[in-house]
Amino acid sequence: MKALISITIWLSIIGLTILLFFVVLLVTIISFPFDRKRKLAHRQCYWWSRAVVALNPYWGLKVSGLENIDPDKTYVVVANHQSLADIVVLYGARMQFKWVAKESLFKVPFIGWSLSLTKHIKLKRGKTESIIKVYKEAIQWLRKDMSVLFFPEGTRSQTEQMNKFQSGAFKLAIKEKKLILPISIKGTGEAIPKGSWIFKTKVSAKLKVLPAISTESFKPADFASLRDIVWEKMSTNLE
Repeated sequence: MKALISITIWLSIIGLTILLFFVVLLVTIISFPFDRKRKLAHRQCYWWSRAVVALNPYWGLKVSGLENIDPDKTYVVVANHQSLADIVVLYGARMQFKWVAKESLFKVPFIGWSLSLTKHIKLKRGKTESIIKVYKEAIQWLRKDMSVLFFPEGTRSQTEQMNKFQSGAFKLAIKEKKLILPISIKGTGEAIPKGSWIFKTKVSAKLKVLPAISTESFKPADFASLRDIVWEKMSTNLE
């Protein structure tokens, strides 16, 4: 029975993701002359996220803290990272942003193509020139009033405890004087089966948007202090 349910879940996810790509492609073509930020295309991921969660009997998602998102403000968004399921879960925040995501994700059929169409930011890990390019691109988006989302741990954590944060997102927020918007994710570590394709464990994921943190009082040399403050707030929330 679990195998049959798992087959149905995977086929549903694949089907929804293929549909998402063609909807995003159509919306991109239609809105191209007047929506260069691809906001309308990005919004298509909202229904995709809801449908993927709703059609998986092993997944549940509770979203809170949306009142902390001001649609008229631009943020450097930072989220912890436990699983590929975080991509699905984070669209539950229903906010406009550009991901900073590893380049290999953009090569995955349909979902990666959708990320390219919606102009998210590609990162080649371990490549200094790519990191420089990422920050230049992130600055361009922030100056166009588009939020940018980072996973400051750099890679997925293996437990509920977060890895230490890298500094780039916090240097960027201070430089551009943008608010930091922390988003904590809990429970997605077991959302995708490891070493198997069969779903076995029921997962109740939680996404919580924490209050934004101003960077106005921070000088460029204070990035480590800002980084540690954000890490502490997010870590406390996850406990």
